[in-house]
Amino acid sequence: MPNLKTLQPGDEPLLEAFLCQHAETSMFLRSNWRAAGLLDRGARFQGTYVAAYINEAIVAVAAHFWNGMVVVQAPVHLAEVVQAAVTQSGRAIAGISGPAAQVEATKSVLRLSNRPTQLDESEILFSLTLADLQIPPALTAKEVQCRLPHPEQLELLAQWCAAYNIEALGQKETPDLIPACRQIIEARQAKSMHWVLIAENTPISYSAFNATLPDIVQIGGVWTPPALRGKGYAKCVVAGSLLEARSHGVKRAILFTSHANQAAQAIYRGIGFVPTGEKYGLVLFEG
Repeated sequence: MPNLKTLQPGDEPLLEAFLCQHAETSMFLRSNWRAAGLLDRGARFQGTYVAAYINEAIVAVAAHFWNGMVVVQAPVHLAEVVQAAVTQSGRAIAGISGPAAQVEATKSVLRLSNRPTQLDESEILFSLTLADLQIPPALTAKEVQCRLPHPEQLELLAQWCAAYNIEALGQKETPDLIPACRQIIEARQAKSMHWVLIAENTPISYSAFNATLPDIVQIGGVWTPPALRGKGYAKCVVAGSLLEARSHGVKRAILFTSHANQAAQAIYRGIGFVPTGEKYGLVLFEG
């Protein structure tokens, strides 16, 4: 039987050594501990991490984060680390993410298989070596510009974020959606983790990183208003963000998208992304 441990400052090297073995499906876990450490006081990006050890090496981990998400990387001893993390955090469960098979197992372990969801998908995981990034001609010709948003554009981006959450994540249009999206946009702005595509001084497309490491970034929240789709703008904003990341030494990008979203898959393949062969699970519960 493994030893279980709630991770504390000082445990980072063993945690990182384990997660690096599963780098493409561990972006949230790795990015969050780097951003906020291993103590859990409920602040943004913080969570309660529980690991299983065998012979002083971590072999599984689950974390229950500030936002209610349970994130897993537990090829073995999943039930033990998941139950311990949720029990110790004391938080409500808002969703689950991680390798798709493990997410399904986590739902069962937590007896949440029948709980109503706003999203429950096994998504295609894509990867791109940034040396192989294919840059859209419109970006090369400077017909469009990709940059950090200006402060006066943040309210528009909060509205775009809400529209994305409704369309892509199945959220309902409630009175607290826009305020919550404002907080997300402001947090991304503070850390320079999002980009807007500009044409003739007008924002036309948006992309963000939802997890960042010194060598890898993970893309999320790509949004183009419906009236502007089909013009290659999403390719440009994602490629532009990756050019910026590449200039800072980032070597690789990760993203996941729905099997049903053929348009998004075409966009990502069009700038060089290829499927890894793994599936990434994402469950968001109603309420």
